[in-house]
Amino acid sequence: MLKAGVLGAGHLGKIHLRLLEQSEKFELVGFYDPHTENAEKVAKEFGYTLFESLDDLIAAVEVIDIVTPTLSHFDCAKKAIESGCHIFVEKPITKTVLEAEAIKTLASQHHVKGQVGHVERFNPAFTAVQDMIQNPMFIETHRLAEFNPRGTDVPVVLDLMIHDIDIILSVVKSKVKNVHASGISVISETPDIANARIEFENGCVANLTASRISMKNMRKSRFFQKDAYISVDFLEKVSEVVRMKDVPENPDEFAMILQNAEGVKKQIYFDNPSVEANNAILDELESFADAIENDTEPVVSLEHGTEALRIAQQIINCF
Repeated sequence: MLKAGVLGAGHLGKIHLRLLEQSEKFELVGFYDPHTENAEKVAKEFGYTLFESLDDLIAAVEVIDIVTPTLSHFDCAKKAIESGCHIFVEKPITKTVLEAEAIKTLASQHHVKGQVGHVERFNPAFTAVQDMIQNPMFIETHRLAEFNPRGTDVPVVLDLMIHDIDIILSVVKSKVKNVHASGISVISETPDIANARIEFENGCVANLTASRISMKNMRKSRFFQKDAYISVDFLEKVSEVVRMKDVPENPDEFAMILQNAEGVKKQIYFDNPSVEANNAILDELESFADAIENDTEPVVSLEHGTEALRIAQQIINCF
């Protein structure tokens, strides 16, 4: 079991602490949080070992799980890496692309691994259809949330949209060519609603919408490709695949058949893949343990986290 420590004991930090304690791949050594009052409260309530400093925690573990505000990610990751610790860092990887690039370089120099917490990669609705998404040419995503003061210190692009940016970059095997976007602030000091259009060199186009002042929650993505449409509901954890195939010689009388202007007929097939319930956060943490033990690339590498941040910053720069 890998000795792990958690940095940050806020809302998400407490979830990570609980899951690491449950995991059979990690030994939770303890945590550190600079907010003394909250840290002592968490230690007393749950019985986790509270360390007096970040340095003390780093010295006692092999893996540091960074669940702190984005502004502190770089300093915390740098200190952990330079001490030889592997790092799991919540998304976005850092505040700036320059910081992210520096973290990548440091991890390489010190021969440690890093994973970024883009948890939607482990959403069972996505993993159920991930292999079916082949060369999508149009993608549409909607990530809407009711207002929550937590997270409004950064634009909605870094708070919400970055999840979909990472998913899109993971399935489109092409470089980004152009980015167009608009965003407005309604209640926060940073944009609360944003819409972006990402154009890829292979012709794929992705339209992304994110809002944190919606009347309802929604996390849906739609992928269109040759002879197939794939829908992923990240919130309800449901997937749907609609395929079009050549009509068989003797189609079923209830078959749904379309005919285009050239007279080509296609039969439509509907499929709702089986989606197995999971704990996506536990899965991402344990996949990182596997990458360390097997010396393989993490599912969401530091490179992936950097590229998602790079596109997110390009979108923000359009505002």
